[in-house]
Amino acid sequence: MAMPELTDDSVELFRALHAAPELIERVASEPGSSLSIQKRLRDEFPAELVRAALTLRDLRQRAVASGRFSRGAQMWFDAKGLEQASAETVANHKASRFAALPDESGDGPLVADFCTGIGADAIALARAGCRVHAVDLAPNYCQFVKWNAETYGVADRITVSCGDVLQIETHAEFLHIDPDRRPAGRKRVLRVEDCLPGLDDLLRLMEKFRGGAIKLSPASNFGGRFPGCEIELVSLGGECREATVWFGELAGTELSRATVLPAGETIAADPLSAWTNVGELGDWLYDPDPAVVRSGLVDVVSEQLGLRRLDDSEEYLTGDTLVASPFIRPFRVLESLPNNQKELRRAVRRCGFGQAEIKCRHIPIDAEAVRRKLPLDGSAPGVVVFARQSGKASVILCRRPASDGSSAGD
Repeated sequence: MAMPELTDDSVELFRALHAAPELIERVASEPGSSLSIQKRLRDEFPAELVRAALTLRDLRQRAVASGRFSRGAQMWFDAKGLEQASAETVANHKASRFAALPDESGDGPLVADFCTGIGADAIALARAGCRVHAVDLAPNYCQFVKWNAETYGVADRITVSCGDVLQIETHAEFLHIDPDRRPAGRKRVLRVEDCLPGLDDLLRLMEKFRGGAIKLSPASNFGGRFPGCEIELVSLGGECREATVWFGELAGTELSRATVLPAGETIAADPLSAWTNVGELGDWLYDPDPAVVRSGLVDVVSEQLGLRRLDDSEEYLTGDTLVASPFIRPFRVLESLPNNQKELRRAVRRCGFGQAEIKCRHIPIDAEAVRRKLPLDGSAPGVVVFARQSGKASVILCRRPASDGSSAGD
């Protein structure tokens, strides 16, 4: 992997901004639009510094609003760094496995965090009791890691090196790496081979460490790329956030794992160890968590919970009683009908829907177009599920149980 020429221009700008906390406070508290704030403050501060402060303010607001970081209002980001960083809850989950490693030093296992970015995983590892050697090619990120580690009070447990992770020397025995999915300014890539480092380099790095974790997109083509490793799919708040490849001493005995956060529930198995029968629609429809679906463990979950598949081509499950599990979301079945627009409108009126959540997995629909045509003149919230039953497209009208506080959405 060739190392591009590194310059200090941008990192010096951030250092100047870090040395001007009064500007950061002014930008955060000044009323008006970004343009009006910029016009007012340019008389007191360099224009480039004001623009950087406004960008940082917006990124911090985004980090806080998304719940991504508990101390997001004090952290340092750029747009790419924030987007690619592990959410704090996910990073803490991974770090707990590293922290459980045997440690003869008494100071915690030493973990190399390669492609550390803004340092989200490095900080989580340090907070869990590990010592961390954080490495990144970008000078900006190396500086951000130091400042963000100070924000979380773990700067004394993290050393930072700026350089190529394929060339850097480290005494760490364990590895966490987050390959760049936007290399050289390209659009986001999904093939592991196109990440930086790519698949061949990742496989070589794995041989240098006793064990570790490779962070990948859950949509990436990780299947079959890492023989003998455990692949863990992690969801947070109902969204599949990450595929973690555990290797060496950190890999579990099962090939696939699905973990649901913040519940902290996890299930691991061979996806081929279970087979669920297809059966008729019962009183309850169940939508498996996306981590369960992506890990291939739908049949395992279904078998454990005593449910059945709605169709061979659908991940939706069904049963005759209400089953509570973090791995599935329940819906009370009201009606089932063919995928016919006139019948659907009549059924929506009968059910008294005033709002409708539209769900589908494999039947192509335009959710907003469907919603616009529905007579939502009732008062009850409803769920409209497009799914196959016995090979035929159907529509299932449901409602969420009263205990499910999830908000409606697509």
